[in-house]
Amino acid sequence: MNNIEQLNKGILLPLMEEFYSLQGEGFHTGKAAYFVRIGGCDVGCNFCDVKESWDMNRHPLTSVDEMVKNVLETNADTVVVTGGEPCLYNLNYLCSCLKKHHIKRHIETSGSEPLSGIWDWICFSPKNKTAIYPDFYKKANELKIIVETTDDFVWAEQNADKVNHHCICYLQPEWSKVKTITPVIVDYILKNPQWKISLQSHKYMKIP
Repeated sequence: MNNIEQLNKGILLPLMEEFYSLQGEGFHTGKAAYFVRIGGCDVGCNFCDVKESWDMNRHPLTSVDEMVKNVLETNADTVVVTGGEPCLYNLNYLCSCLKKHHIKRHIETSGSEPLSGIWDWICFSPKNKTAIYPDFYKKANELKIIVETTDDFVWAEQNADKVNHHCICYLQPEWSKVKTITPVIVDYILKNPQWKISLQSHKYMKIP
């Protein structure tokens, strides 16, 4: 089986980085997790802080079996798959391998591509002017909207109206505007308490 076939089956994935750290954002903030960042993105947000992840060709095709081996060498009981946009790839094999070892599986996605794999937690962060697969509104555990300006509150509400009743809704300040936009978000949530704030606590702690 050549590399393209293995990529299509999800046996190989373009790995940008992997590391064991604390989840810095959203519902699971503060929890230990092993992060797998996959290269390749079809969204390209202007505020992305990992633009080097966008081009999959910059990142080596890496064995999923090797990734799982690295996870098992830590104390991690949870793996967070992020990107880039991880849903560009077939993630069935990765999920099945992690499940065999009773590792919880979390994914962070914009919803721009179909979902593969079986997940314990889906963090759905849709981006404006990007096509979104509607299934994510039904399956998301967590909706995370990045807020740069007050215009983003309109986008946030449009998405909140579509998610399932169990989905937790977060507004997260865009990092380069965190000092100016955070007070605005706080005020918005006080008036709209169905929302919670998500802060990139790993950046405050200066950890990966």
